[in-house]
Amino acid sequence: MTTPSSSAATGGPLAGVRVLDLSAYIAGPYGCTLLADQGAEVLKIEPPGGDNLRHYPSTLAHESRAFVGVNRSKRGVVLDLKQPADLALLLRLVAEADVLVHNFRPGVAERLGIGYAQLQPLNDRLIYCDITGFGGTGPLKDKAGYDQVLQTYSGMCDEQGPRGGPPEILYGSVVDYFASSLVAGGIASALYEREKSGRGQQVGVSLLRAALTMQSARLVWAEDEPRDVGRDMRSGGLTGLHPTREGHLYLSANTPHFWRALCERTGLMALHDDPRYDTVKKRAQHRDEIVPRLREALAARTAREWETVFGDSVPCAAARSVADMFDDPQVQAEAMITTLPHPTLGSYRAFAQPWVYGRTPGPAPFAAPTLGQHDDAIRGEVGAD
Repeated sequence: MTTPSSSAATGGPLAGVRVLDLSAYIAGPYGCTLLADQGAEVLKIEPPGGDNLRHYPSTLAHESRAFVGVNRSKRGVVLDLKQPADLALLLRLVAEADVLVHNFRPGVAERLGIGYAQLQPLNDRLIYCDITGFGGTGPLKDKAGYDQVLQTYSGMCDEQGPRGGPPEILYGSVVDYFASSLVAGGIASALYEREKSGRGQQVGVSLLRAALTMQSARLVWAEDEPRDVGRDMRSGGLTGLHPTREGHLYLSANTPHFWRALCERTGLMALHDDPRYDTVKKRAQHRDEIVPRLREALAARTAREWETVFGDSVPCAAARSVADMFDDPQVQAEAMITTLPHPTLGSYRAFAQPWVYGRTPGPAPFAAPTLGQHDDAIRGEVGAD
């Protein structure tokens, strides 16, 4: 592992690891951010036009909210890899790096001269992670893959829609963010293995793998089962969002304990005592009988009031906005939001980091870089003009 520069992140379990992030959009960049959260020094390497995420619509002046949120705790440098001098600079960085991450389509990295087989002779300890939409082989390897493309392709949208209705997209880039976790986890495991073998390796992550991994509970097909069996995870019939006097409330009451508490707190003990509803499967079968009575009872209070009534006895949550999270007492207690100074925004409040380490807490986060913000510093470190 490399020795970080004076400005590099230190103190986390990955302190001393240098990561070259050549990826764009969300899955690769946020995977590298998760490594930075653990103490790795991450260099965000962008083409002259910048990561395409910088150009997404945003209500922030001069910055993309998505880019800023996805790329915390990185230093930024612009390199045009089609220019020999910039490619040579990258290769000098590769020789001393621990990790390189990109999400070029299959074949692009090789054409640029930075495929794994081309870089391995420069650094046999390099962990090389390539992220694709559909994988590096097969009939769709060259197909553009984005979050919602893979949601739709993998059956995820079909499962989200109402029974018998059209498919529905899950907004929030859930496949991208899960893929970023696979990126960070796969790289961390490869670094651990390198400590034993002394050698790096290639790590492949695809959005298709991420989308299917997220559906492991659905991707079970037993012998002699028909093709179109029920794969819906909405157990119990009652699980889901319900309207209240004000706002919506999510409820889950699948265990006998929670089912009894729900009936007690809503004044529906007659439902609890009815043998037609005494198991999760029975309640699912009789959902059309139970849900109207439940919603009639829930109409007596607001969603926030029901949270108080149910307390710890029934798993529930009033539907909140993302903006509510900035000042939410639980989020504040867990120090999940921090304020970061930024060259053009002045400062912004943002998510801090996902882990809590007792002995190696990791570095304090810092703001996502502006385009080429650290060009001079990074070029100076590698002796480039």
